[in-house]
Amino acid sequence: MSGNQTKLQKVEKAEAASPVFVEAEKMFEKLAEISKETAAKAYDFFVERGSQIGTHFEDWLRAETEMLRAAPAKITESKDLVNVEIAVPGFKPNEIEVSVKDNVLIVSGETTTDDKKEDETTFYSEWRSDRFLRKLDLPEFVETDDIKAILTDGVLKLTLRKKAAAEAVKVAVHSA
Repeated sequence: MSGNQTKLQKVEKAEAASPVFVEAEKMFEKLAEISKETAAKAYDFFVERGSQIGTHFEDWLRAETEMLRAAPAKITESKDLVNVEIAVPGFKPNEIEVSVKDNVLIVSGETTTDDKKEDETTFYSEWRSDRFLRKLDLPEFVETDDIKAILTDGVLKLTLRKKAAAEAVKVAVHSA
C-alpha cells in the first residue's frame, strides 16, 4: 500500500468520526416535522384523558418525552469562541447532524437498534427514544465555515468562532 493510500484512509476515518453538517433549511424542516408529530401525540394524550381542558402543556411534555431523548446542553463563550457541549450518550458521530445559521444551532441525532429478537417480547422498558433534537440560540453570531465538532464519551463538543464585528465606517457629509 502506498503512502497516499494510507493518508487517504486516515482522512476517511477522521471524516467518518465527526458529525454530519447539513444545511439549516433541512434542519428547520426536521424541527417542523418533529413538532407536528409531537402535537399529534399530545393530542392523542389529550383525547385519552377525556379532552380535559388545562392539560395541554402536560400532554405536550409527555409526548415530547416519549418521542425525544433528553440532550442536556451547556453553552460558554470566550473572547473569540462559543463552546457548546451536548450530552448524547449512545449516539455515534455519523448518527448526529449539526447545522448553524446566524446565531442558531440545531443538533439532531437518530440511532437504530437491530437487537430485537423474534422469540422474545418486552415485559418492561425504560428506553424512551432513539432520537434527539436541540435548537439552541447562541449568544453571538458565528462563522459557519470553521466549526469543530468532537464526540467523546457521549458528549458532543462544538467550537464555533464568533463572527468579527463589522467596523464602524466614517461617512463624510457634503453640503448640496
